[in-house]
Amino acid sequence: MALVNAQDREVLRGPVQDDTRLLPPTDLFINGQWQSSHGSEQAVVIDPGTEQEICTVPRGDAADVDRAVAAAKEAARSWGALVPRERAQILLRLAQRLEDHAAELAALESWNTGKPPAVAADDVASAVDSFRFMAGAARSTTTVASGQYAEGHLSLILREPLGVVGAVTPWNYPLLMGVWKIAPILAAGNTMVIKPSESTPLSTLKFAELTADLLPAGVFNVVTGRGSVIGQRLAEHPDVAMVALTGSVGSGSAVARAAAGSVKRVHLELGGKAPVVILPDADLAAAAAALRTAGYWNAGQECGAACRVLVHASVAEEFTSLLVNEVSSMVVGEPGAGSEVEIGPMISRQHYDRVLEHLQRAAADGARVAVGGGALDGPGYFIAPTVLADVPQGAACTQEEIFGPVVTVETFEEESEAMERANEVPFGLAASVWTRDTARSHRLASALDAGTVWVNSHLVLATEMPWGGFKGSGYGRDLSAYALDDYSRTKHVMHNQQA
Repeated sequence: MALVNAQDREVLRGPVQDDTRLLPPTDLFINGQWQSSHGSEQAVVIDPGTEQEICTVPRGDAADVDRAVAAAKEAARSWGALVPRERAQILLRLAQRLEDHAAELAALESWNTGKPPAVAADDVASAVDSFRFMAGAARSTTTVASGQYAEGHLSLILREPLGVVGAVTPWNYPLLMGVWKIAPILAAGNTMVIKPSESTPLSTLKFAELTADLLPAGVFNVVTGRGSVIGQRLAEHPDVAMVALTGSVGSGSAVARAAAGSVKRVHLELGGKAPVVILPDADLAAAAAALRTAGYWNAGQECGAACRVLVHASVAEEFTSLLVNEVSSMVVGEPGAGSEVEIGPMISRQHYDRVLEHLQRAAADGARVAVGGGALDGPGYFIAPTVLADVPQGAACTQEEIFGPVVTVETFEEESEAMERANEVPFGLAASVWTRDTARSHRLASALDAGTVWVNSHLVLATEMPWGGFKGSGYGRDLSAYALDDYSRTKHVMHNQQA
């Protein structure tokens, strides 16, 4: 078994990505136009692979949010009055526009986030698919059949738009998580104001640029800035009917508190700490190969990542060896270094430091670095893909979301112990079970407290299926027709047939 420590691994370097032709306008997008912020403060956007400045974007203020909400409110009546077929046609045009500019969008996303080319391309393809699915789903919603549920009275169920929806999106999947909000929000007949992460606003602004001629003015608006300012104002604004956020637990809690004042609806997709439960009869080689992707996709900056392995003690040594072999051969590099790159940088200096602190704490808690374990030399926020073995039960690295290229390995003896420990964390987003026993897989999947449970797989998503969690991972569902339910309201109309 070849062991590659952090100091032995190199970062593949490519040509400097400085094609300013990729950049969108760096202003606010309100009411179908590019507009300056009321304030003069700017945020610097950094290339995490080189630590070089890409551009600056406005740090908007509450007055900017008010302008955007007013535009969205003005557009809401006419957009919501369109029949589903008309909105679906526009969504299909949005999908085609993204597909036509897929290479451009992927290159911009890689530049802004450090994503390897394969990850960025997958993000764009998934965004296109989300629009196409929601275009169809908007035309085929189902509900309780109309009929007489009280004698002499006919009941009808109407599905109505909410109005203006505020969306706050994260830095790890700027375009894709944006579209997971945009597609169902618009499909359900709402208008919106979106606040992308200050670290990664460029693909959201590019989306606005590419689609400005396809959407009526005011339907889609972008305000860049701090979450504590823009997100806070969206959450408390009286004309915003709902706030949808993908982000940290802290951000979700802040939005929910602010939204409580106006009793508006909140949709939260928050953190995760996905357990991977490996039984003695599992295909260990297949599990290790799957975790090469599921544990380290997007450099582990993924809320559903297979980051916490619970493996039966009888096969732990064999599985750990297989996983270390997989991880040892992973290619780390800048996006421009080529298609073979699998691991990119952390998104920012702050997050890079945070992940390194987690690794130091894990070592202090007694975890053994089986591979990786530290930072990589040179510019950029690169951390070696890491496996931590012999991790003590209850160690912080098994309980807290590291959000980096780190997979921990713990052992268990009894099935009941595995379930108890898998469910002990405050998150409940995703999990997986690895076994050849079908009956056991059904039993364990039911016992796991997570919104998505894979069997002999991990991190495989389908646009038709819902994504969302339990407990500290939030509530509400992205993807699937369930998202349309979240972004619409139900009205019961009862007619007295004897009047």
